[in-house]
This record gives sequence, C-alpha cells and structure tokens, in this order.
Amino acid sequence: MNIYVGNIAWSVTDDQLEELFAQFGTVTSAKIIVDKFSKRSRGFGFVEMADGGEEAIAALNDKDFEGRPLVVNESRSKDS
Repeated sequence: MNIYVGNIAWSVTDDQLEELFAQFGTVTSAKIIVDKFSKRSRGFGFVEMADGGEEAIAALNDKDFEGRPLVVNESRSKDS
C-alpha cells in the first residue's frame, strides 16, 4: 500500500518517517520529497508498506509529530 504523508516538519528525515510507520507493519520504503534545487523538504512524502497500512493511516492521521499534525491517507495515482 502506498501512503501519502503531508504536513511533515522540515526537520524530519526519511529514517524518522520509516521508524514512525514501522510500528504498524513492514515498511518497504519511506521517502520525503525534497526540492531539487534547494534540497529542502517540501513538507510531504510517501511511505510504502507491505502490511499494516490501514492501521497506520487510522493511527497517524492528524497525530502530532515533531510539532505538526500529520495528514495521512492512501496515495492516489496521478491519473485518477
């Protein structure tokens, strides 16, 4: 399951994001999207989970993480 994670604090790393979601199941990848010029976080990312995705979404949506309430939902493809 591919999960969109928004409103991420600028200081959060890929590893921290992976750790957060690993509590709920097997994380296959966790990536914070960065600006290609400034290399700064764009404040959102994607987590891919082999299992536990629904539980992670239910538990983490609107949860405070590093001072900001996360927006967590199932990622929708660009063409839908």
